[in-house]
Amino acid sequence: MSTAPSLFLRGRAAIDGTPVFGALDLQVPAGRWTCLLGSSGVGKSTVLKLFAGLADHVDFVGEIGAADSDDLAGRVAMMAQSDLLLPWLSVAQNVALGAKLRGEASDAAKVSDVLARVGLAEKAQSMPDALSGGQRQRAALARTLMEDRPIVLLDEPFSALDAKNRARMQELTAEVLAGRTVLLITHEPAEAARLGHFIKIMTDQGIEDVPAPIGDVPRAVDAPDVLEIQARLLAKLREDA
Repeated sequence: MSTAPSLFLRGRAAIDGTPVFGALDLQVPAGRWTCLLGSSGVGKSTVLKLFAGLADHVDFVGEIGAADSDDLAGRVAMMAQSDLLLPWLSVAQNVALGAKLRGEASDAAKVSDVLARVGLAEKAQSMPDALSGGQRQRAALARTLMEDRPIVLLDEPFSALDAKNRARMQELTAEVLAGRTVLLITHEPAEAARLGHFIKIMTDQGIEDVPAPIGDVPRAVDAPDVLEIQARLLAKLREDA
């Protein structure tokens, strides 16, 4: 993995002439978790797609990139809300899918190592329909890790999980993505308070920064400052709704 850079996006976006967001100035610090919240339809997922190079349908006017001036292409991995596992491939084959799509040879040893890191070593040859919801999310995380990119974009990846498995996946993801530049879109104030080194709310007026709790991530769910920031974020989101 190369050094994780900071990211920036400054500009406005539209789709088929309809504005998505305008006058946006977003900074994503290097090697840290930035959590981006905001009401539905404000353009958060569009921001993620622009960073990922998946927004050909978006008319963007402005500048976007990494502070080191290198191209973002080839340095970004993305994990979506849906696990997107292909049902006809085994877990190991799903984890190695990126290499296959690029026409590269799969690294079996690396696949095994990544599956072990997410606790799925014994499920390598299982098919996705044999996995629980939490195991499917771990397989999707393993596929993201397999890409070994310094920049990781997460689009509500834990929202389909129950509270117990969501907390476990937050902890696992924070551990295995340490040192990478992570941008997490979430609707959950509690999740942002646990995971964010930096917390930002996206509104029609732009970006508002909210101070994050102190301490390393993932933070304890019941820590007083985590609960305080969670409540503050919820109040802000209600104001903006």
